[in-house]
Amino acid sequence: MLKTDILNAPLLSALATLGHTDTVVIADCGLPIPAGPSIIDLALVRGTPSFEDILEVLARNLVIESSTLASEAQGTGVERICQNHGLAADFLTHEQLKEALPRAKVVVRTGETTPYANVILHCGVDF
Repeated sequence: MLKTDILNAPLLSALATLGHTDTVVIADCGLPIPAGPSIIDLALVRGTPSFEDILEVLARNLVIESSTLASEAQGTGVERICQNHGLAADFLTHEQLKEALPRAKVVVRTGETTPYANVILHCGVDF
């Protein structure tokens, strides 16, 4: 048995494939997800799980080198949540962020309904 707090087998499996410079996207329930990345759809109902719930778990279980938010999220609760988890963000417009989605390895869809509650996590290494 693994020593991890992640119980969702598809999520754990997808995270196990990540390497340095791969990206993981935490997406709100309205973000259009293109074909390509593995999609882990955790959305249950509006608001559950939240953006912060998923970011908290991923921040504990991944080496995150950097993060990217939509510039429209600057100064909002979404940026503060990222900062509270030790993530300083770079910014792209929301349109540019959506254009970057096909290059993501994994997209985790949440039930979040807060506008622009999407982040690209850039994986690092622990050595």
